[in-house]
Amino acid sequence: MFMLSWRWRCRPPPHQGGKFYVVDMHTGGEPLRIIVSGYPEVKGDSILSKRRYAREHLDHLRRALMFEPRGHADMYGALIVDSETPKADLAVLFMHNEGYSTMCGHAVIALGRFAVDYKLVKEPQTPETQVNILCPCGLVQAFVEYSDGKTGRVRFLSVPAFVFAEDVTVEVEGFGELTVDISYGGAFYAFIDAQRFGLDVTKSRTRDLVDAATAVTKAVKSQVKLYHPCSEDLAFLYGTILTDGKEEYSPEPTANMCVFAEAQVDRSPTGSGVTARVALQYHKGLIQMNQTRTFQSGATGSQFTGKAVQSHKTSKTDREEQTLLFI
Repeated sequence: MFMLSWRWRCRPPPHQGGKFYVVDMHTGGEPLRIIVSGYPEVKGDSILSKRRYAREHLDHLRRALMFEPRGHADMYGALIVDSETPKADLAVLFMHNEGYSTMCGHAVIALGRFAVDYKLVKEPQTPETQVNILCPCGLVQAFVEYSDGKTGRVRFLSVPAFVFAEDVTVEVEGFGELTVDISYGGAFYAFIDAQRFGLDVTKSRTRDLVDAATAVTKAVKSQVKLYHPCSEDLAFLYGTILTDGKEEYSPEPTANMCVFAEAQVDRSPTGSGVTARVALQYHKGLIQMNQTRTFQSGATGSQFTGKAVQSHKTSKTDREEQTLLFI
């Protein structure tokens, strides 16, 4: 009785720390913590300079919001910041357990609904409302189903995607020489069939999949120099995506698992990863323009669809051409 009475009368001490207003969402099982207010000013005259400023001066806040006890090792965040372009309805910095990414498809999907639900778009349209989101990789257009005052499914048109390199041989610790493909969908990913490790993306232990993908990421980072035509800030490997090897077009879903940042597992099929994988399949002639494929998360079974909708060739060097895809 004494303990019950003491607990009832107990009051927390005055709080001296900062207060943040956040909205927690998820897409296909992958979490998103949208940080609406409470952050200090993120300085910079561009979205990429804001990303650098947050990393160099405000990283203690990322750690406080992403890690335990407020978050967890696989938490993902989106910080709403001021946009330098009037075309954007909102601008955003993405964060995770290691730092700051340049693109996040599952976050764009959630942010699209958030923008409409929280009146960041003043006049929603039926049947779809367009939401322009400035990401570190560029302007992404989300399209949110809207009817009778309610939001529904979301699709998005990403920044141009492209294949960086095919059949790159790297020496992977513990596995020897392996061949990977590297593709960009707002962020760079290495792609490899999980069967090369004797694994199945839908059935194998998550720990084993994470270890294999992490070993590939470390190898590619140390042995392959990436390049992005717009900014050096975009030229880094975000993670490795293990696939089920079913690259040829099929109406049946193809599964993959993305391991990114500091061995973080994406519970969704990975929006930017699907974009990069579509670009890779189109480049290899395995899918056609406007041919929709279904991609399944090896972690949760949730599904995204994706297709290439437009191509544009540009000079990569004096002797090479690069096909940019809008997906």
